[in-house]
Amino acid sequence: MSADLQPTLTGALVALRPVAAADWDALYAVASDPLIWAVHPVHDRWQEPVFRRFFDDVMASGGGLVAIDVTSGEIIGFSRYDLARVEPGEVEIGWTFLARSYWGGAANADMKRLMIAHALRHFDRALFLVGESNIRSRRAMEKIGGRLTDRIYDADYPIGVVRHVIYAIDREGFAAGPLA
Repeated sequence: MSADLQPTLTGALVALRPVAAADWDALYAVASDPLIWAVHPVHDRWQEPVFRRFFDDVMASGGGLVAIDVTSGEIIGFSRYDLARVEPGEVEIGWTFLARSYWGGAANADMKRLMIAHALRHFDRALFLVGESNIRSRRAMEKIGGRLTDRIYDADYPIGVVRHVIYAIDREGFAAGPLA
């Protein structure tokens, strides 16, 4: 199924556009906060060499999007579409991070609303892989209407294998959920 995995999308609070090499400084300025990664399996991603590997992977992925505050125009985070770990009719949304000043507010919901709505124009369901012990991200998924599936994914990270649970949002769930 053909879909634009790097669209430009604009919401009430957040705009998303394709990531560019020139975004390195602004994205690393956000990502260099160790507290963003404190409960993430790659908890040292705030370090420049580790984030550089992440950024290089993002650039090669063809699905990376920077998140921009529509009021200030500043880059405040990142998310990504990916097709590597999904079945036909599915797209993964993940690798999301936001500056801590946007935590707990409506920016994440606005960003996910934009991404899920775009994805469900082309796919039957959006999947979200979340570290099994990452309670903060799991709660965020439930808050936006993610349904925990019985699927798991074991990711091989430098720290070892980390089990991920998989949440899904399909068209019906999205239309009836909190982001509709």
